[in-house]
Amino acid sequence: MTEPSTPCLAATRAWVETFVVARDVCPFAGREVARGTLRYAEVAADDWESALLALVEECRHLDETPQVETTLLVLSRGVEAFDDYLDLLAIAEALLAEQGYEGIYQLASFHPDYCFEDAEAEDPGNFTNRSPWPMLHLLRESSLERALAHYPDPEAIPARNIAEMQRLGHGPLAEALAALRDDAR
Repeated sequence: MTEPSTPCLAATRAWVETFVVARDVCPFAGREVARGTLRYAEVAADDWESALLALVEECRHLDETPQVETTLLVLSRGVEAFDDYLDLLAIAEALLAEQGYEGIYQLASFHPDYCFEDAEAEDPGNFTNRSPWPMLHLLRESSLERALAHYPDPEAIPARNIAEMQRLGHGPLAEALAALRDDAR
């Protein structure tokens, strides 16, 4: 696992450990954290071409390093606006397909202002995909398929997570996310 060397990466690692794993948002993340198979990388996205090249390089890194299970590519600046992030995400997904990575890697998307299409911005359910910084999470599809095959009722994961976020409430979740960002400044 790469050790976070910048404040953005340290905050992202803290988010993975204290939110994603601690709240079991991703039931597979704890194992990978314990195994040390997560890679944290940071790139500025104010130049989209450079950010997209970094994404392809991360795919190549995963190709060459099978002991690394997943990469969290943190976009430290340039896509603060959620709509800009969504535009970059769409291009990133098309680029992965163009580069022959469709079916090999999957992108999971996270942003501080993530908002599901039919949700209100203040809906606590959005926190299932909110993170301290915008990021593109590269997942190995084969690993994901294996994990889901052995997990009872994987289709229930999103609904369970949304229900847990509703229980926790917007205020406490927003404060916890803000604290992670503030600690990195």
